Amino acid sequence: MVSAENSDAGNNDTAKSEYDIDLTVTLTEEPGAESRVFHLRSSAGILSPDPDTVDSNLPDAQSALAAVEQFGEEVFFPEPRPDRICTQQYGGPQVAVVKGWFRGRKVHSQFSLTDGCEIARWKALASLLGNTGGSTGAI
Repeated sequence: MVSAENSDAGNNDTAKSEYDIDLTVTLTEEPGAESRVFHLRSSAGILSPDPDTVDSNLPDAQSALAAVEQFGEEVFFPEPRPDRICTQQYGGPQVAVVKGWFRGRKVHSQFSLTDGCEIARWKALASLLGNTGGSTGAI
């Protein structure tokens, strides 16, 4: 699900990030569970040299950056497709919310595993979503 907040128009938060990619992921494994928060920040394709800082604390930040660079435009800012058909399948209760900036554009996207299209979006950015059980199929 992509929020209308992806558009800069009418958005009160006009401050841009100093990074090309500045994303915060809030991952909830199941309803009522404590959420985990991950960050991915890069400038000109370069991550923070210290993986333990808030700049990029994902389990595999380099893979997350590669996935975001490859699929980010398509996943965060999809073109409407009236011919899109999604399989009716359920992949699990996990929900991830991604907020921040991607190449100067505001991001506010929610990821879930509620149907085939959503599962495909999740898999495309699995490394950004923390490489947890819901994102890769393994813990």
